[in-house]
Amino acid sequence: MQQAEALRTRLNHHLHRYHVLDDPEIADAEYDALFDQLHALEQAHPELRSEDSPTQRVGAPALSEFAKVTHVLPMLSLDKSTSAQDIDDWVKRCLGRLPGETQISYTCEPKIDGVAVALTYENGVLVQAATRGDGQIGENILANVRTIGAIPLTLIGEGFPNKFEVRGEIYIALDDFDAFNKRALEKGSKPLINPRNGAAGSLRQLDSKITASRPLTMFCYSLGWSEGDWVPESQMQVLESLQGWGFRVNPLVEVVTDSKGCMDYIDNILEQRSRLGYEIDGVVVKVNSLEQQSILGAVTRKPRWAIAYKYPAEEATTQLLNVEFQVGRTGAITPVARLAPVFVGGVTVTNATLHNMDEIARLGLHVGDRVMIRRAGDVIPQVASVILSQRPGDARAIELPTQCPSCNSAIVRLDDEVVARCSANRNHCPAQRKECLRHFASRLAFDVDGLGDKIIEQLVAEDLVKNSADLFKLDAAQISGLERMGEKSAKNLLQALEKSKQTTFPRFIYSLGIREVGEATALSLAQHFRTLDGLQGATHEALEVVDDVGPVVADSLYHYFQDEENLAVIEQLVALGVQWPEMPVVDAQALPLAGEVWVLTGTLETLARNAAKAFLLALGAKVAGSVSAKTTKVVAGPGAGSKLEKAQQLGLTVLEEKDLITLLKEHGIDVSD
Repeated sequence: MQQAEALRTRLNHHLHRYHVLDDPEIADAEYDALFDQLHALEQAHPELRSEDSPTQRVGAPALSEFAKVTHVLPMLSLDKSTSAQDIDDWVKRCLGRLPGETQISYTCEPKIDGVAVALTYENGVLVQAATRGDGQIGENILANVRTIGAIPLTLIGEGFPNKFEVRGEIYIALDDFDAFNKRALEKGSKPLINPRNGAAGSLRQLDSKITASRPLTMFCYSLGWSEGDWVPESQMQVLESLQGWGFRVNPLVEVVTDSKGCMDYIDNILEQRSRLGYEIDGVVVKVNSLEQQSILGAVTRKPRWAIAYKYPAEEATTQLLNVEFQVGRTGAITPVARLAPVFVGGVTVTNATLHNMDEIARLGLHVGDRVMIRRAGDVIPQVASVILSQRPGDARAIELPTQCPSCNSAIVRLDDEVVARCSANRNHCPAQRKECLRHFASRLAFDVDGLGDKIIEQLVAEDLVKNSADLFKLDAAQISGLERMGEKSAKNLLQALEKSKQTTFPRFIYSLGIREVGEATALSLAQHFRTLDGLQGATHEALEVVDDVGPVVADSLYHYFQDEENLAVIEQLVALGVQWPEMPVVDAQALPLAGEVWVLTGTLETLARNAAKAFLLALGAKVAGSVSAKTTKVVAGPGAGSKLEKAQQLGLTVLEEKDLITLLKEHGIDVSD
């Protein structure tokens, strides 16, 4: 009895922190573990079950500030599964409860990590919007929902019921979330903790103007109920009808016919997870036939006809053990969190990025704190928040060191910059030197095969290489003397270095590692100045004339080419045989995409975003960051959000990445280069 009560108390506490205060103290996986523990205890001892147990609820109580809404049909929770065996067992249970059926079709769709809502329409007009609440009673959020552009206020098309309810998930796309937080930090406002909490908090604003400022959107996933003659036969028919009436429906929904089809879909979505552009925590599988759904029914507030497959958690809590400071290629000092090992998103995490001191201040982070870690796909883990209620008494504040941890030079931070930097030149700071050499040898620069991190570290440690030109002065004896490098390895590396001397002018500019100069800017500079002398002698004003070069980039370029040590290294590289073909004279107006404005949105799966931009610039197009009436074409990959929607509203031409690659090849650009 005491154990069950203690678990109920803990779970109710965390429900309140998450759903009411928007300030969670534990990760979803930890809450699920507590919930499953209580559920198992109540299953074994039914006398311990109580009406106020979290196992008998779907969510938290409605907020008192909003009017309460009683759902016509309860908004049910779903049984969870985490293995192929679970899915197979569920499929067998469905077949067993449908006498005479030997095969059932199922709809599979990504399980969006957002906020579930129920929308009621009368005569095609939105008249009510409610949150899930406790499944029976939710919160009236109509004023806030009206501000969301993805939700139709008046339906389009025909054939919809006189009165019906649509259910869906409101969320914030990752690109929109990052852009919102960037603007918030620039204004000195508090950023959102994460997309899911941001969506939940936005819908709970009493002032709908605040909600309108948040980048919310929605995918519809089911029909709640309907009145009238419309009687759809399947879940897929419902989704197709909703889409025709103006609702957003996830394009990744598929129909499969067995448990293997379900698992193939689940595995496919897991592989795409980090590229979707929005957060998911699994896949929802439903019996497709609505008649079969009705026969299967529900038990303990959970439908028998649907199940949620949960992916490994991408959030977890752990302790911050220490903060170390790393030195980057341009001298930037980056704090890195050292964590007590924690399993999150399918891997064990011990480190997380902290970006800069402003981020540490925003988080209010201290060494020793209990922290929430987030990881999405292959993205570097981040510290999402600090759990202040669990701060230990000996937690200590984090201070920026005064000296570079690599070369002991003074650390400086200019008033107009967020990043602190080592004051030493890259040629005098070993850490900067290593990062510069890594950049120089990288695929988009000199692409030196076999020159990896371990070799670069040894070359710098042995003081054999002080700058990029020194790489071409190495001999076989020096290289073979390094750890794990024999004569054959030394010969191969020397051949790779010799081969890399034949480069292009844009690659050469990019290889120099000038602050703010990526491959797209390097291409613009090469096309504009055409020669090294022209670039090195350019004034600040002449640099700003170049496309993709503003005052900040022009300043970095100008000061780089005023530095005698930098010029000496460039002179040595040319003297050692580095060369490139002459840049052709280009008539910008004669380029095939001259005068066109393109926008890239979503995830590009074959091309790097900057490479795609560089290719378009080479063909004469301008590449903008936002969609407008002046936009010519939009390239949309998986996870494309508000930019794609605006393009569709404006009737613009929208291409997939494969269409862009075909276009580039037609104009002689090999994207495999």
